[in-house]
Amino acid sequence: MKYWRVIRYYYKKKTGLTEPDLDLMFFLYSEDEFSKMKFEEFDTILGWKVTRFQDLLRDGWISVFRERKRKEKTLYQLSPRGKRLITTIYKKMNGEEIPISLNNDNIFHKEKLGFNDKRYIIMIKNMNEQVRKKWHEAHSTTTTSRS
Repeated sequence: MKYWRVIRYYYKKKTGLTEPDLDLMFFLYSEDEFSKMKFEEFDTILGWKVTRFQDLLRDGWISVFRERKRKEKTLYQLSPRGKRLITTIYKKMNGEEIPISLNNDNIFHKEKLGFNDKRYIIMIKNMNEQVRKKWHEAHSTTTTSRS
């Protein structure tokens, strides 16, 4: 959790999702399928945004699991794209590095860097350095104990 703010900033910038969107997706990640009512149950404690459900559905973060049939309501699920995002965030929180380059293929374009972007780039570099250091310490201890 030490670098949660940095990781969250990076993925908000990368995906265009808001903080409440990410919070909601973390909640939905543990649900196999959910109804719109279940979605709205958690959504009520987030910042007010009437179109959040439709936006996440339209943008492919959630998908229809089962269409409505007679008395059965439509069920939804976190889409493969949404599951992949949350899984990736968990990996970053557990010590995987955040890729960072200032090329055109990255979210941090040299021409478009704002003040906050520059500060977060420094923090991401520091975080990645700490991750590398811990990885090397863990692997050097394993190698030493085998000798």
